[in-house]
Amino acid sequence: MPRLTIQLCTYNRARLLERVLEALFDQTAPDDAYEVVLVNDGSPDDTSAAIERVRPLARCAFTVIEQPNSGLAKGRNAGIAASTGERICFIDDDVLPTPVFAAEHLASDDRYGDVIVRGAVINTESFDDLPVPIWSPKNYSGNYFWTSNVSLRRSRLDAVGGRFDDSFSEYGWEDIELGMRLRAIGTLGVFNRFAVAFHYKPRPAGTNVAGMLRQVRAQARTAVQLREKHAHWRVDLATGTTAPQRMLGSLLHHSRIARALAPVAAATGRLSPPQLLAAQILAADAYYGELETAEAAAERKR
Repeated sequence: MPRLTIQLCTYNRARLLERVLEALFDQTAPDDAYEVVLVNDGSPDDTSAAIERVRPLARCAFTVIEQPNSGLAKGRNAGIAASTGERICFIDDDVLPTPVFAAEHLASDDRYGDVIVRGAVINTESFDDLPVPIWSPKNYSGNYFWTSNVSLRRSRLDAVGGRFDDSFSEYGWEDIELGMRLRAIGTLGVFNRFAVAFHYKPRPAGTNVAGMLRQVRAQARTAVQLREKHAHWRVDLATGTTAPQRMLGSLLHHSRIARALAPVAAATGRLSPPQLLAAQILAADAYYGELETAEAAAERKR
C-alpha cells in the first residue's frame, strides 16, 4: 500500500495535463511510496489520448477513472474511492508539482503526524518559463484547505464523512466546505514551503472575460449554498459577505461603473493592465449581482 495518493480531476485541459502528469511521474519519492489517481470528468477534447501518451512514463501506480461530466466534487469523490494511500494529496490539473513535492508531503507527515499539510503554490503564466521554486510571502494564501496543494490522512478524511459534499455541482467552495468540517473536529494544519507547485495563471484575453463572468456567477450561487451549511465568520469572509464587503459589492453592482466597462469583454488578445482591472470590476459586479439573486431565491424556498 502506498503511503501517499496524489489525486486530481481534469476537464478539457489536455495540453496542461500532459505536463502535470509528467511531473507527477518524475518525483524523488520512491516509486512504491505514492500513487497517482486521475479522474477524467468527461473531457470532450483529446484528454484520453494525452493520458495514454504519458502513461508509459508512470513508474508509480497510476489509476485513471473515466466518468461523464459530473463536476469537481463528484470527481474528487470518485478519486477518493479509488485511492489506497494512507495520506491523500489533492491538486488540480493546472498545478505543476516540483520533483520533491510528494517527498515533502510525506516528510511533513513523518514530522507532524495527523495534520493537514498545505503546500506552497506559486502562480505562473507559463509552464515553459517557471519562476524560481522558492516560496515567499508574496505567494501567501490564508486558505486552510485549498485543493490546489493540500494533503491529509485518509483516516482524518473518513472522520468527517470521507468525501466532498457533491451537492456542490457548480464551480466553487466544495473544498472550503470540507475544510469547515475538518475545522469542526479540531484538525490542525501546517504549512510546508518546500512542497512547491506552480499554478498556471495566464493573463486573461478578451475572449476569456465571458467565461470569467460565468464562473463568478456560479461561485456566487455556491457561496449561498455554503453559507446555509456553515454560518461562520470564516465563510462570510471567504465569500465576500461580511458587512463591509457586502456594502462595497452592493454599491458597485448598483452603480453604472460595470456598464461603462462592459466593452472590455469584446477586447481581442491579452488584456492590458487597465483592461484586466476593468475585467476584475466586471467580475465583482457579476458576483454581487448573482449573490443577491441567489439569496432571494434561497429565501423564497424557505
